[in-house]
Amino acid sequence: MRDSEHEPPALSTRGRRVPGITLGHALALRQRECQSPDPPRTCQAGIVASPLQQRILKTAIPGPRSLRLHEQRSRAFADGFAVTLPVFVAEAGGAIIVDVDGNHLIDLASGIAVTSVGATHPRVVEAVQRQAERFTHTCFMITEYEPAIDVAEKLNRLTPGDHDKRTALFSTGAEAVENAVKIARAHTGRDAVLVLSHAYHGRTLLTMTMTAKHVPYKEGFGPYAPEVYRAPSPYEYRWPGGGSAEAVAREAFAQLADIATTQIGVDNIAAIVLEPIQGEGGFVVLPDEYLRSVAAFAREHGIVFIADEIQSGLGRTGRLFAVDHAGVVPDLVATAKALAGGLPLSAVTGRAEIMNAVAPGGLGGTYAGNPIACAAASAALDVIVEEDLAGRAARIEALAMPRLRAMRESSSRVGDVRGRGAMLALEFVRPGTRTPDPAAAKAVAAFAHANAVLALTCGTYGNVIRLLPPLVIDEDLLDDALGVLEAGVAALA
Repeated sequence: MRDSEHEPPALSTRGRRVPGITLGHALALRQRECQSPDPPRTCQAGIVASPLQQRILKTAIPGPRSLRLHEQRSRAFADGFAVTLPVFVAEAGGAIIVDVDGNHLIDLASGIAVTSVGATHPRVVEAVQRQAERFTHTCFMITEYEPAIDVAEKLNRLTPGDHDKRTALFSTGAEAVENAVKIARAHTGRDAVLVLSHAYHGRTLLTMTMTAKHVPYKEGFGPYAPEVYRAPSPYEYRWPGGGSAEAVAREAFAQLADIATTQIGVDNIAAIVLEPIQGEGGFVVLPDEYLRSVAAFAREHGIVFIADEIQSGLGRTGRLFAVDHAGVVPDLVATAKALAGGLPLSAVTGRAEIMNAVAPGGLGGTYAGNPIACAAASAALDVIVEEDLAGRAARIEALAMPRLRAMRESSSRVGDVRGRGAMLALEFVRPGTRTPDPAAAKAVAAFAHANAVLALTCGTYGNVIRLLPPLVIDEDLLDDALGVLEAGVAALA
């Protein structure tokens, strides 16, 4: 008798037929794996072994319980919150999400690059439990506590550069970016902020203004913040006239320098803010030469160079920070997402003389540097460093990128493959063109969801599927998830 109530379609993975795995079969396989002489890493102490690290389909996705809860949600929650996949989570850990219907989904989203250490890493869970038993909140601006200092010291040590640094803690990525701009303005006495096309920096008034994409992030929310200017992103695949990565980097930098000099005035620019890999914009990797040129230009003109590492930082790209690939040392670095292993915490870390430009009382927030979030972050940072999750991200790229490139070679619907580490993307186009095809990306994502693989779309044109697996993902799970994506691409008409 089958344990599954829903028979998923068989998938073609590396030339073999792979049916959906039943719960009973998966449990038996898992028990044998963990009792073998060479058990998987997820069976070992310190690595999340629960929930079961197998893709399991028990119902259609979303299942009946999730559908009932989603209906309940629609009566209680504002419509402005969209949802990628209306499944309700019962538990999660490693690279598996278990929904309330018992389906095990492979997680290629990590809560948008948040659960890099997994959603229930034992060290993070233990740190949270221990701190919650002591106290949950006092407000760091009123009374102080050690976990916040611990996180600040670790970020001062880990972020690029060996100069004297200071850190300020906040709650969200948008808060970190907005406060980085405030700090830059206080330091320079200037107002203007220069950002890039295809950028995403948040949803507050300032960071929404800094974000490039209009719908859904800006529609109906104007007027926008003043003194925000935009230069073209070195988006190699879509650069007018084409050219090599080096040529695109040179041309894009020349345009940025021209805009800064002739349209804004370099003496008016407080900060240049950029994502080393643009996240919501489509995982556009800014060339190393471009990053070095922008950093040098900012230094020459007394402009604060801010790296928004909120999605790309903390091991995600195969280095601790994405700017490390270019050997660039920003003046300020904004972090969040993976920082606290799933709890809300963000930070701005940078040169002491810049960070200290703001007078006491100028920075803060009621929940900024919450003690439970700081305890989680201290543990998560230790895991990222001690378990070499940047190395794991590089391994994920080595395993996944050849498969993604093969998809591009086999399908005219895949126009570009790009990314670094465990921040990878497929861009979909209409056959024989570079015209964005968001419908194709949506169809492949829907196929993946139906087969218990959670994948996200992104991009200015909505035509990109991004891969953001937890850095602790088991290699067999990654292989399985890639097989599902291969089948989804092959299924495109």
